[in-house]
Amino acid sequence: MDAEKQVVSKKLINRKEIQERQLQSMDGYVMLIVGIILHAGGVYLLINNVDANLVVVLAKLALNVVGTMIFAGLYMLQPNEAAMLSLFGEYKGTDRSEGLRWANFLLTKRKISLRARTLNTPPLKVNDKRGNPVEIGAAIVWRVEETALAIYNVDDFERFVHVQAEAAIRHLAAQYAYDDGEDLAEGETTLRAGMDVVANAMRQELHNRFVAAGIDVEDAKLTHLAYAQEIAQVMLRRQQAEAIISARKKIVHGAVSMVEEALLGLSERKIVELDDERKAAMVSNLLVVLCSDKETQPVINTGTLYN
Repeated sequence: MDAEKQVVSKKLINRKEIQERQLQSMDGYVMLIVGIILHAGGVYLLINNVDANLVVVLAKLALNVVGTMIFAGLYMLQPNEAAMLSLFGEYKGTDRSEGLRWANFLLTKRKISLRARTLNTPPLKVNDKRGNPVEIGAAIVWRVEETALAIYNVDDFERFVHVQAEAAIRHLAAQYAYDDGEDLAEGETTLRAGMDVVANAMRQELHNRFVAAGIDVEDAKLTHLAYAQEIAQVMLRRQQAEAIISARKKIVHGAVSMVEEALLGLSERKIVELDDERKAAMVSNLLVVLCSDKETQPVINTGTLYN
């Protein structure tokens, strides 16, 4: 155990997470004017001092070199855009300013977008809580929050988002059943009926996975949810059977209520006196008429009630 702890400790020491630092750059317009003035001064000395001494020559060179260095340090940032600045591989900071900016020309400037991006995952075939294969897809809105983590903590943060999003969706689908069933507890959330609960759980799952890369999840919703093709027809017949059973229950309940009201009305108004056998026959006939899928053909009795 001690050896394993030492190995883990060494890994943690070697793995360095660089946190974002703000770098305040200079106004690029001011530095642009300075660079133009220096270049103009160098050109002026070059034109008006043809037979100049060594000091004038060095001054001309210095003005042109410094002007060129100033121009090399200019860069432009648009809204919701940042620049990662590093010096010979060492991270110096992140500039989130807008417009024309200036920093040391030796600094390497890598621009990164901070705008919201949408990842629309294709339908993935996964197994739900019951083990049934289902197809599930999602739309995820994300943006870079910590630039240093996004660039230096993962190799490719865009690929990282794609891979971790797929893993999160697969893990989420395995925690819920596709639809209600007898094997589920009462009130248990399902993928089809609990869209809001599932979406919140997916956002939390994505947040936990993206935090290592400095990615913030703004929204996540399921865009596709269906049984896989190999069981779609079977599940459709099952849903149809459940719907038929539910409808039959409602029809029978209504028919029994109507028969009860009919018998009670005949008894209260004393329209006809029926013994138990005739009541049973009447109940049977009424239930057949009320519960039948097709139209029934009446049989007219031309004799007495008991013939």
